[in-house]
Amino acid sequence: MDDIVRQALAKWPNVPHCYGWLGLDARGNWYMRDDRTQALGPFASAKGSLLRHDKLIEFIHRNYDHDEQGQWFFQNGPQRVYVELEAAPWIWRVGDDFSVRSHTGLAVEPGTCLLDEDGKLYLAAPIGLGLVHTQDVGVAAGAVEEGRWVPQNVRAADLPARFGHVMSPAAAQPVKPASV
Repeated sequence: MDDIVRQALAKWPNVPHCYGWLGLDARGNWYMRDDRTQALGPFASAKGSLLRHDKLIEFIHRNYDHDEQGQWFFQNGPQRVYVELEAAPWIWRVGDDFSVRSHTGLAVEPGTCLLDEDGKLYLAAPIGLGLVHTQDVGVAAGAVEEGRWVPQNVRAADLPARFGHVMSPAAAQPVKPASV
């Protein structure tokens, strides 16, 4: 976490959290979701505006984390901006040497390999579960063919409970009663 973020947390410890405004797609792209986009439906069907500002994306990457409930967030100064996930908390990039890096640039050593009912390949690492980026599935297939990764069949719907992550922190929030 950036020092400036730690300082903001100390200075303003009680800033309300933000839900529904940021999404991570299955290719590791970040999306901003304004009120209008959120009203159109969940992240999978209404993504919003693709973030293209490199410095902002780098800041999000450095301050990406999860809470004790398995909800992933970006710590934006004193405010947690919870992330809507399309596929998993991490998107893995696989190198020609079968090295694995997260969408945020972290090198990981994958353990379990999983294949869902739609043919999507996931890897579990000490930092959590991630989906193999679509552009890297061919390289990952080489690792499977060599026996480095042995896929276990899994249902995608079972992954959040199994690996302890929340796909939609916004949906998990209690509904506030309408004012009278």
